[in-house]
Amino acid sequence: MIRRTVLRTLATVAVTAALALPLAQGAQAAAPVTTAPATAATPATTDAKDDNPFRWMELEGLRAEFRFMCPAGHCAGFWSLVLTDDIAQQKFKGGKFFVYAPATGEFSFFLDTDIAVRTVDHPGQVRLVDTEFMRSHPRVEVRYGNPDHPGRARVVASATTLM
Repeated sequence: MIRRTVLRTLATVAVTAALALPLAQGAQAAAPVTTAPATAATPATTDAKDDNPFRWMELEGLRAEFRFMCPAGHCAGFWSLVLTDDIAQQKFKGGKFFVYAPATGEFSFFLDTDIAVRTVDHPGQVRLVDTEFMRSHPRVEVRYGNPDHPGRARVVASATTLM
């Protein structure tokens, strides 16, 4: 089950990278570039914002971010969910961050640079990408605590798909 989820995650990242390659070709390879999420008050100014796969989700403690990544000199742009600044600045001690779907009890992965990881230690490492897991679960939560006991872990943020 975990192997299948990892393969889905990596396949989604690869497809997203291939679709965003024309946008990324003009990007500098040394530094990632981020943009603020588009809102109703501030319409999107680039075509990339129109492709935000999270725009139909209700986000609590998360925000959508477009980022460029250049592993091995091949740049790609992609959308991801990261913790909001107020959540990321809180003190966390004694646990790990993990992605959990409470309806099914399944776990997903974060994207750490270009590697899918099940848990991360620091709030700045929380980065969710648009995956089949995100699309197939009505609610996904970022929790902090012991992944072996997800019911006891603190819900830090959530993403709910609007139907």
